[in-house]
Amino acid sequence: MTNGNAPFDVITIGRVGVDIYPLQIGVGLEDVTSFGKFLGGSATNVAVAAAKYGLKSAVITRTGNDPFGKYIHKELLRLGVSDEFVSPVEGLPTPVVFCEIFPPDDFPLYFYREPKAPDLVINQNELDLDAILHAKVYWSTVTGLSQEPSRTAHHVAWDARGRKNHTILDLDYRPMFWTSPELATEQVARALDKVTIAIGNKEECQVAVGETEPMRAADALLERGLELAVVKQGPKGVLAKTRTETVEVPPYFVDVINGLGAGDSFGGAFCYGLLQEWPLERILRFANVAGAIVASRLECSTAMPSFEEVEEILKGMK
Repeated sequence: MTNGNAPFDVITIGRVGVDIYPLQIGVGLEDVTSFGKFLGGSATNVAVAAAKYGLKSAVITRTGNDPFGKYIHKELLRLGVSDEFVSPVEGLPTPVVFCEIFPPDDFPLYFYREPKAPDLVINQNELDLDAILHAKVYWSTVTGLSQEPSRTAHHVAWDARGRKNHTILDLDYRPMFWTSPELATEQVARALDKVTIAIGNKEECQVAVGETEPMRAADALLERGLELAVVKQGPKGVLAKTRTETVEVPPYFVDVINGLGAGDSFGGAFCYGLLQEWPLERILRFANVAGAIVASRLECSTAMPSFEEVEEILKGMK
């Protein structure tokens, strides 16, 4: 490992970019007059959320060799995430993402990732397989399977890890990154044979295993040999299932400002709960509240809550 003797608590692999979010709510992009700039990308946000709880985290990704790429390195370090597995790709720009904010549930995203996003140019020979093997949690997303060479690199990493505990696949399916839903289903099927935990919402479960009903979706995921399936149900809470335990927890309602980072906040908090060896219900309640907190804020990466913020809310719910 290149990070010294101690393994990382959490390593994520996948998307990175710069979020350019409007500072006006309920206004279309054509009429927005000012924006904020934030570190973004699902896998990156999960690493940031994990770091906020004091976990040693890193992200495997790539940027352009440009000012936004430099910004990503600086912001990762500022937010406590190692950048040692982040490298530039010559000739490709760092992606930027715009959104519109129409609470409570309409947040259109506009990805600028052409001609190709650097985070899809992760090459297998550049992976630190020893660090991946020894990470306590290894987190991947479906987006990384959408193109080569990232797709092959993901499988090389999983093969090196050998389906070790806490190998997580975020079913984060975004149709604009894929040529067809059928290709996504095919690639997710291959990936499910190499991970131990899957997390997704009902629509993502439809792509993964052809089921949207939460209990059937969880069962279908477990039938692929997983140890734990987590189905997020939005305003209906979250369901998690192992071979011996089924847990459902209700939602925690907030006044939503921007729901885009809630799932990533859930992910980072979920990783923290796993590593604390909490009971499954406690993990889900903690992650649920963490996700809701970010939904009540404008940005994503810099909105991740602290342990104390989440715990204070949980204590008030008892």
